[in-house]
Amino acid sequence: MTSLYSWNVNGIRAVINKGEFARFMAAHNPDILCLQETKAQRQQVELDLPGYHEHFYSAAKKGYSGTAVFSKTAPLQWRDGLPAELVEQFQLAADSYGSPNDEGRVITAEFASFWLVTCYTPNSKGDLSRLALRAKAWDPCMLAYLQGLEAGQYGPAKPVLYCGDMNVAHEPIDLANPRANRGKHGFTDEERAGFQHYLDAGFVDTFRAAHPGQTDAYTWWTHWANARARNVGWRIDYWLASAAIAPRITSAHIHASQMGSDHCPVSITLDEAVA
Repeated sequence: MTSLYSWNVNGIRAVINKGEFARFMAAHNPDILCLQETKAQRQQVELDLPGYHEHFYSAAKKGYSGTAVFSKTAPLQWRDGLPAELVEQFQLAADSYGSPNDEGRVITAEFASFWLVTCYTPNSKGDLSRLALRAKAWDPCMLAYLQGLEAGQYGPAKPVLYCGDMNVAHEPIDLANPRANRGKHGFTDEERAGFQHYLDAGFVDTFRAAHPGQTDAYTWWTHWANARARNVGWRIDYWLASAAIAPRITSAHIHASQMGSDHCPVSITLDEAVA
């Protein structure tokens, strides 16, 4: 069995300094851990995890975005970002915020039987100024990349496990106040359609497959109005799995009691040891 966790830490230095990262590791002992929004260069992070192979991918702009992966099993390879040909094909160009493919958002790790991809998806912003980037460039580019990994276009053809902060609540069940938030960033029709395209392509939302009717299951809470204590949240952090590997996933969970970030970890268990 292999335990895989994903967590948007909203600043890895802060979650370490609060003691919450150590508590998380002691409680869960993940075989693979993917982090998003690390907001740090590796040399800025005081962290020593014996027994783990690690890879950090930081944004060109310091203190912004960033991802990291820790694995007890050494991957066959690491990759940063999205392939240049896809960036060009989908015109994933720089905007007023910067170049989305230079923001430390995507890490890929190859294992013997699958590709692991973790992503910190660009936020569409409160004024929806990045919604066009999401709907017309990022989401279709990411889907093409995942399908390319499955098909053997970017290395050996293998199923994909895709995780991270995807910055969208897919269905009304995935947020506490869907009516009030319809059309707002994270719950626009365009973002929801972008997520649906993953499912239409055969990817499985592992948590929803395991818990089809579960309500009040959220992974992010605003800091305002005591939202977390009242569980007024959104489910925007996911593990998606290729159809070929989804039957090997034996559990999928949200760990809402883990503090330290405005997000909580999400996990899956795979029915085999990773090699």
